[in-house]
Amino acid sequence: MDTSSGTYTAKLIDGPLEGKTVSTGFLDTGDPQPRISFPGDGGKHYVYSRGAGLEFDSPGDDRPSAVEYRFIETVFD
Repeated sequence: MDTSSGTYTAKLIDGPLEGKTVSTGFLDTGDPQPRISFPGDGGKHYVYSRGAGLEFDSPGDDRPSAVEYRFIETVFD
């Protein structure tokens, strides 16, 4: 199986984007992204870090179909 392709759902479980879900791609290694960043209003972006929660919905695939992310910080550009 090619582990570099595919996407999963990032579930934002707290912070300013709490409750939102976003489709994102796996790393080249097949692992979920350790951190993801989202643009906000007024030249800022929100940084989220991978949490412990994982969901597996795809039979035969050892990669998660959804991963929880926790809010880390707001960065002003």
